[in-house]
Amino acid sequence: MSARILIIEDEALVAMELRFVLEDLGHEVVDICATAKAALDKVRETDIDLALVDIHLSDGATGIELGRQLGQEMGVTVLFMTANPGMVREGVAGTIGVLSKPTDERAVQTAVDYALRRRQGEPVQYAPPGLQLFG
Repeated sequence: MSARILIIEDEALVAMELRFVLEDLGHEVVDICATAKAALDKVRETDIDLALVDIHLSDGATGIELGRQLGQEMGVTVLFMTANPGMVREGVAGTIGVLSKPTDERAVQTAVDYALRRRQGEPVQYAPPGLQLFG
């Protein structure tokens, strides 16, 4: 199942590695955005299936509010990817969950597959290891 994915990450090396992993899995990486504003602009102009959102971006700790806005108001499936999972321990409305960084290719693959299956309304028995689900 191929998807249009937006990477919202301000660390260039992390973002590029994630892009390579996702493209190897057959997904289209629409763009990499380092700020909340850039991400919102991209979502307004392009259909996005899934956004992988870091909490701390170039414009500060804007990822949490961005994830809520993308999920609740814009219909994008959102997974957080952060080295600070405790910041979203209580969950964020409209988002699926959080994958802790650093992570590996397999964890990314299983988390993305899980999120896309949920987006499609397919039954999913359990979350993959490493993905902490919200509510």
